[in-house]
Amino acid sequence: MYEVLFRVYGDGAYEAATDGTGTRIELWCNDHSDLLHVSGGEVGNVIEQVRNTVGIGERLENGDEQVLVTEECLKAQLDNNVERFLANEGCLLVPPLKYASGGKLVRALGLSPDALARVYQSLAGQFDVTVESKREISSVTPDAPLLTVDAMLPDLSPRQREVFLMAYEQGYYELPRETTTAAVAEQVGVERRTAEDHLRRAEKKLAEALVEYL
Repeated sequence: MYEVLFRVYGDGAYEAATDGTGTRIELWCNDHSDLLHVSGGEVGNVIEQVRNTVGIGERLENGDEQVLVTEECLKAQLDNNVERFLANEGCLLVPPLKYASGGKLVRALGLSPDALARVYQSLAGQFDVTVESKREISSVTPDAPLLTVDAMLPDLSPRQREVFLMAYEQGYYELPRETTTAAVAEQVGVERRTAEDHLRRAEKKLAEALVEYL
């Protein structure tokens, strides 16, 4: 069995709602409705998009996080939903779909790499798509059959990733620290306060993603 992580950019409602907003959506489809976890950024805009697209049946709110149960299933509203591309090649979607930065992350399973390659070709015919990772699955465990680092890690913006990696490489997280945020900012070509903002946002995303595994 093989697994591929696709990043697909389209013009759907959820892609548009997360484009440039810092908002993230995780979607579990239950055929008759969807379960959504919405966090970060401009959550209000996402709520409005969801309400206008599929309706909201139930809603739980906790700070800048929302859990929504929709009235209808999103894939029923789309002729070119990703599930159709996967089903055409006998492949499976591993939920959730993750929307961020104007695109969605799609984890797909296939019995052969050729089947997943055909999925990529079909998707690329209609969308801007990249392959983020791929691997062969040779064994599973009962507690985490398909858990990967990619599935655990949050979606950092390109600048957040750049600033965080630069800080790490320059020794910002050493004890004692071997650099400052001002030096990191100079390395990446931004103002100190901008670098500090990117760094805090990256740290918050990483902490929120990893804390449940500690």
